[in-house]
Amino acid sequence: MSLTTFAQHLLTGISLGGAYALIAIGYTMVYGILRLINFAHGDIFMMAGYFMIFSMASFPWFISIPVVLAGTVLLGVVIEKAAYKPLRHSPRMSIMISAIGVSYLLQNLSTYLFTALPKSYPEIPFLKVILQFGDISASLVTLITPVLTVVLVFLLMQLINHTKIGMAMRAVSKDTETARLMGIKVDNTISMTFVIGSLLAAVGSILYFTDRMTVYPFSGSLPGLKCFVAAVLGGIGSIPGAVVGGFVIGICETMLVAMGYSTYSDAFTFLLLIVILLVRPTGLFGEKATDKV
Repeated sequence: MSLTTFAQHLLTGISLGGAYALIAIGYTMVYGILRLINFAHGDIFMMAGYFMIFSMASFPWFISIPVVLAGTVLLGVVIEKAAYKPLRHSPRMSIMISAIGVSYLLQNLSTYLFTALPKSYPEIPFLKVILQFGDISASLVTLITPVLTVVLVFLLMQLINHTKIGMAMRAVSKDTETARLMGIKVDNTISMTFVIGSLLAAVGSILYFTDRMTVYPFSGSLPGLKCFVAAVLGGIGSIPGAVVGGFVIGICETMLVAMGYSTYSDAFTFLLLIVILLVRPTGLFGEKATDKV
């Protein structure tokens, strides 16, 4: 593999990793606060793709993007209120089964409404502009994705570390009942977590589907699982960990495809999950759990 080819594939891998990172943050934030693996998160990402298809059929892209972001956030909040909030005091297994049920509901509902045939993702003109750097060419979306990911993660960390709602999130993640006794509105805090996670999934969806050009009802399943692996790899509950995990999986997957092992690229992701659980169950940036006496 020549240096130019390597650089081209590395750039593609970093771009894919950025989209994975944005989706993985949703998993890690919800787990950090609710100790819930939101299996429906990948399907929220898929629904954002459909929202863009139908929005762009009626509006220009600069109106469609805010519509998609708002629609995805609304979907995430409705799911939290309808499927997770009523089970807040139930056994953890109940809420996890509910998450799996929501995932299948979204997949089958989209199949019923939009058919199982792949639909073309609309082209956002400025994102598809091709830039040339010597022998390396890349679309603007490939270059924007990692930069936008880093900027959004920086803003998110500022929100969590330096604002009132961020302090409430950290308190709820440590001890829900104590946070409630201290006057924190736990339900509002949890809803805000879903708002942020769904918003980032919508942004990730725009960046991801712009490069892949088709959406179908199960197009969120595999990316969703890969992003869950990214969150576990980085240390589920750690936002920087989810970002690093997303970039690692995106780069490794792209490099395997470049070397002709595309058949094994998905298997590699789940092999990585098994290895990380065996070697370091808390992930790269995860904190070791301590038992309270």
